Amino acid sequence: MTVSSLSSVLPGVGAAARPERPSVTELRLSAFAGHRGAHFSFGPLTLLAGRSGSGKTTALRAYEALARLGAGARIDEAFPDAASCVPEWARPDAQRRRGFRIGCTADGPEGPVRLDVAVQAEPELRIVGERLTSGGLTLLQTALVDPSRPVVQAAWHTAGTSPVTRGPLPDDRLGTALLPLRVAGKTDGQRQVLAAAEQMVVALRSVYACDPRPGRMRAAVPLGSGRLLPGCDNLADVLSRTRTECGRRHALLVAALRDGCTGPVLDLLAEPLRDGAVRAVLDRGDGVRTPLGLLGDGELRYLALALVLFTGPGVLEVDPVGEVPAALQTLTVLADGFDRALDPRQGLELLRLAARMCDRGHIRLVGAVSDVSRAVGVAGVTVVDLNRERS
Repeated sequence: MTVSSLSSVLPGVGAAARPERPSVTELRLSAFAGHRGAHFSFGPLTLLAGRSGSGKTTALRAYEALARLGAGARIDEAFPDAASCVPEWARPDAQRRRGFRIGCTADGPEGPVRLDVAVQAEPELRIVGERLTSGGLTLLQTALVDPSRPVVQAAWHTAGTSPVTRGPLPDDRLGTALLPLRVAGKTDGQRQVLAAAEQMVVALRSVYACDPRPGRMRAAVPLGSGRLLPGCDNLADVLSRTRTECGRRHALLVAALRDGCTGPVLDLLAEPLRDGAVRAVLDRGDGVRTPLGLLGDGELRYLALALVLFTGPGVLEVDPVGEVPAALQTLTVLADGFDRALDPRQGLELLRLAARMCDRGHIRLVGAVSDVSRAVGVAGVTVVDLNRERS
């Protein structure tokens, strides 16, 4: 991948309006699990709201799967339970094939770029169709021609002596993520394909799916990599690193905890134990320290999500695009149950914190909530009502 296509913005009308950092601005679930013809628009801070069974978790699962494909994962890694993604109403064809269709739009320096993917889940899992488009122009299109072979026939825009270039691509990986290895970039058309593919990949790869599990956060943990796992199980290990690496961010985290925890909070510490493990404790003052194991589920989830919002890819268990400067990437947090176990005060304070952090442009958040009422009056929040989408 090249960096130049992301760091340069074409001069002229509308150029200033193009965002410098690629990000996913729309998720499309044409036929995926319980969703049919669904389109979700995302802002810097988006809340998916709806009753139980409305498809909030399903939408986040689809987003995370696209992110994995964009990072180069195989289709079975992105969809480990692909059969559950097939809509109940989907009927098999004459060859007993069933599947699902998903897609997204990534906005950035190249303008809106659309990706649509058709996946066959039965009788075998494979990508059977893919289309990458920009400005109404099809830049990449793939199709399954011979079901007996593990490849799809691909055609990508060239705009040279030949309008398109054709060749096989594997049916177990996203073709868009493979284009930098197959396209030479010698013609304007090829460079356009590479720039659009790079924008989509950068937008998808920096995704951190997070759902803190208080039951596992209460235990002491051994010192490890210091990178926060998606379930935040190793919170104490991460705190032992972040407290010393960035005192300013740690001070902000402690200040946020005063709004989300019961009782006084002077500091948050990682306390080493005799067996080499470490546990997290709240310093209450006057020599009183409360192990995190004594906190409630809401306090622990609030703490973990606040830590995620204050940190970045270097601390979270994510793999951003190494070839692109960090200043041109945005971390997107997917938070299922963003308000789970939180009382109204905690939920409002966490949402306000998320709004402040997302407003800076370095982080985006898509969270699933059961109660969206506390978003009223908080600036910068995009609400997607899945009750309305499914009605």
